[in-house]
Amino acid sequence: MNLVTLLPFIVLIGAMFLMTRSAKKKQAQAAEMRNQMQPGTGVRTIGGMYATVKEVGDETVLLEVAPGVHAVYAKNAIGAVLEDAEYNRIVHGDDDTDTVVPDDASSLTGDADAADGQEGAAKADLTKKDAAPAADSEVEKDGKADGETEAK
Repeated sequence: MNLVTLLPFIVLIGAMFLMTRSAKKKQAQAAEMRNQMQPGTGVRTIGGMYATVKEVGDETVLLEVAPGVHAVYAKNAIGAVLEDAEYNRIVHGDDDTDTVVPDDASSLTGDADAADGQEGAAKADLTKKDAAPAADSEVEKDGKADGETEAK
């Protein structure tokens, strides 16, 4: 066999080796990160939920997702273990800057009354205005239902 013929296969095998090596390295880093979890640590799940670790088991972790609300998650569902400062900045809004982010869009509309959620909010009209006439009214007009033909 010619070396030129084998060259594409050698390159393909080399690329596959490098990709699997990179993936194994990432998996090892993720496992190490999950092993660093201790009660009181702030975490982000792979679904994007922020919570505080309460207990760590072999395969599961007990998270406090809200004060007094606990949920059991698989360890591999933890996407990131956060530093205390970062967790507090994201979850509690503890930030060194004076930026205030409102909970609603009242700052975008300029409506000060919309801050409480009810007053000043636009109400949607859910009634049908352009509804098609009812089928029985069409029958009354010409005396025939759709699909009926006059027998002769």
